[in-house]
Amino acid sequence: MFTNLSPVAKTLLIINGVVFVLQLLTSNAPFYPFMLWPVGGAEAGGLAFMPWQLLTYGFLHGSPAHLIFNMLALLLFGPQLEYTWGPKRFLTFYLVCVVGAGLCQLGVVSWALAQGGRPYPTLGASGGVFGLLLAYGMLFPNQRLMLLFPPIPMRARTLVIVYGLVELVLGISGTRSGVAHFAHLGGMLFGWLLIQHWRGRPPFKRRGGHVRRL
Repeated sequence: MFTNLSPVAKTLLIINGVVFVLQLLTSNAPFYPFMLWPVGGAEAGGLAFMPWQLLTYGFLHGSPAHLIFNMLALLLFGPQLEYTWGPKRFLTFYLVCVVGAGLCQLGVVSWALAQGGRPYPTLGASGGVFGLLLAYGMLFPNQRLMLLFPPIPMRARTLVIVYGLVELVLGISGTRSGVAHFAHLGGMLFGWLLIQHWRGRPPFKRRGGHVRRL
């Protein structure tokens, strides 16, 4: 696993690890402006939303467990996708998923704030990670994976469907408050849209020429 670590995945792991150490050393204070805040957050007692937060929030984490879970998923799915796509396309995909997840979460939290909720920031690489999970299930649907909880083997395509449905149910029901379920779904949605675009499939129209198969 570690000997076959691809360059972009390795760099992402290092950046996330270093940033988390800095978060611990500084008690998070310098990083608050880089977390994802809802539109109108400043007026409600939080911080203002800034466009760069749609990217920077994805390199911040709230706890060691949060970091470890996301980086383990990046370690499991990232290298094979990077070797398949190449570093540039892999990085593009990952960052699009992070930003797409941020947009979905921004809409949900901003709406909640408008309904009288309290402003709170979102942080974590989960949107990008769920995008990688979706991509892995699409590119290697029959690859068998061993789950940690419960420890049973499952095909990648089945795993993606199960995770997607679970996140949808938890997001709608409001279960496990504090977890950005719609950001996870947003990462999967934007990942799917980007792959469909690369493949020249609906909802995108193929305009002739060579289409790279994924």
